[in-house]
Amino acid sequence: MTDKETYFIRISDERHPGVYGIGECAVFRGLSADDTPDYEGILAGVCADISRYGLTAVMPGDSSSILFGVESALADLRNGGRRLLWPGRWTRGEISIPINGLIWMGSHDRMLARIDEKIAAGFRCIKLKIGGIDFDEELDLINHIRQRYTPEHLELRLDANGSFAPDDALYNLRALAPYGIHSIEQPIRAGQADAMAEICRKSPIPVALDEELIGCRDTKAKTSLLDSIKPQYIILKPSLCGGFAASEEWVSLACERGIGWWATSALESDIGLNAIAQWCGSMNTVIPQGLGTGRLYVNNITSPLRQIGDGLCYDPKGVWMLPEMEWKFLELV
Repeated sequence: MTDKETYFIRISDERHPGVYGIGECAVFRGLSADDTPDYEGILAGVCADISRYGLTAVMPGDSSSILFGVESALADLRNGGRRLLWPGRWTRGEISIPINGLIWMGSHDRMLARIDEKIAAGFRCIKLKIGGIDFDEELDLINHIRQRYTPEHLELRLDANGSFAPDDALYNLRALAPYGIHSIEQPIRAGQADAMAEICRKSPIPVALDEELIGCRDTKAKTSLLDSIKPQYIILKPSLCGGFAASEEWVSLACERGIGWWATSALESDIGLNAIAQWCGSMNTVIPQGLGTGRLYVNNITSPLRQIGDGLCYDPKGVWMLPEMEWKFLELV
């Protein structure tokens, strides 16, 4: 991937001229359940509904990334259009949100160098994507980490992105278990509920569901998934899981069942990342979150978001600099 397509939605209220809220409709091509050829037309229809019927026109059945954008824009508008969606201690700069250091797939040597860089930068929780190179090489890499950093000094999370075959998954998990792994995300592909339930039941490493949640939207389906698979954790990407209200429902259902959770960004710009971070701050999270830092982009939006050590911070004295964009305004008939 060399570029990321995204849409921004701007909502204003004629009673408050010059004030608007902005949200990012962060469609994720190839992964999002709402990756459809008519996405822009659906977005235009949602905008038209808001214009015709008011600020409560967006319904839960709308696309996940569009809900994410509209919820963000409305929260921004309610708070004066200052990009403060959920004001609190985090936006006042009083606390930071602990985040994990993400190591992308690559060669053994490149991944090892990236791990050393993250640790030198102050990270105490590393998320390592596996399944991209030979499994024995990955075990060697993890062994190297543990020779230098014990589980007490470095939390190690793994993300298999569904790369294990169901018949191999438990063997691989048992091979990984001696290295003090905190958790492993999505060891097998989503949509294999019976196999995933067996893995969660027998795995020596706590299992977290990620892609399994995408497209699971109504309460009954969410409840059934959690009760049948019984994961130890769920990973919430608000732009892919139905927006913030839907993510809060996931949190509620998980907590009722003793299932842990954390949130992750999904290559959003700083507009979307800011929304997710403020939401996390409002949820009083204490474990490291999977929030990005925006540094993958060469043309990201200038924002008050700051990475300090292994924390994502908000600088209340920082400024937002939105690029010039040609907004499409709908003329209603």
